[in-house]
Amino acid sequence: MSRLNYRHLYYFWHVATSGNLTRSAEQLHVSQSALSTQIRSLEESLDCQLFLRSGRKLVLTEAGQQAMRFAEDIFHRGEELEVLLRHGVSLANKRLRIGTTSHMSRNFIEEFIGPAMYDSEASIALISDNQAKLLSDLTRHQLDVVLTNAHIEVSDNQVWQIHLLSRQPVTIVCPPALAAASLKQHPWVLPSRKHGIRGEFDAFCLRQGFQPTIKAEVDDMAMLRLMARDSQAFGLLPRVVVRDELANGVLVEREALSGVDERFYAVTVERVFQPELLDVLLSRYH
Repeated sequence: MSRLNYRHLYYFWHVATSGNLTRSAEQLHVSQSALSTQIRSLEESLDCQLFLRSGRKLVLTEAGQQAMRFAEDIFHRGEELEVLLRHGVSLANKRLRIGTTSHMSRNFIEEFIGPAMYDSEASIALISDNQAKLLSDLTRHQLDVVLTNAHIEVSDNQVWQIHLLSRQPVTIVCPPALAAASLKQHPWVLPSRKHGIRGEFDAFCLRQGFQPTIKAEVDDMAMLRLMARDSQAFGLLPRVVVRDELANGVLVEREALSGVDERFYAVTVERVFQPELLDVLLSRYH
């Protein structure tokens, strides 16, 4: 009975992920010819072609795409096993590694991790980075969950599970001094066009018949909250972001944008051993 050579399969997986033989050979610290030989050996043992050449790139055949899906699962399971054995089941259940995008609401993050902060045995690590890097770390089991409010592109090769946690109303806020002022006659601090709610605001302005005077456009919601609080301007934010300022009267709400909300997601991957603490946090939103 023939046995699958997992080293050959690992080399195939690496090349299939990058699509570049030269780059993969450099990262794996083997010669390009040796890497090609290993992949040919795998193709011969499986009796099928896994790659087609397209210029300088390698393109997966139909069989290669099927092999890639199995290889993804095999090596992600292996990474999960390594983490499990290195840190132990009990520690993995009580230690949670959470990735957060840089423009995620700090108030929402605090709300999400709230129960863990009252668990004397729990340990939380918060890692902030761009979404692509966080999702990459998630698939390699370097993170347990990613929190984001940005759209997530999904393809057949990805194993992400996307949980919609909350829909937060988007509202126009301002300092109390502007509570009765015209929206057309004062400057605005706004989310940048990377945020989906910005397009909704542009449509709102068009319906209202005015072009806003923009004082600042900001990617980071925490910074946008500070600018809305400290400048004599109107601001556009999800209500959860300025929850404290609205409660203590530093900001007032002019009006919510009808039918517009900010969506907050948790992204996970399927695991044999899901951290118990993560199940607790996610269950509150079901």
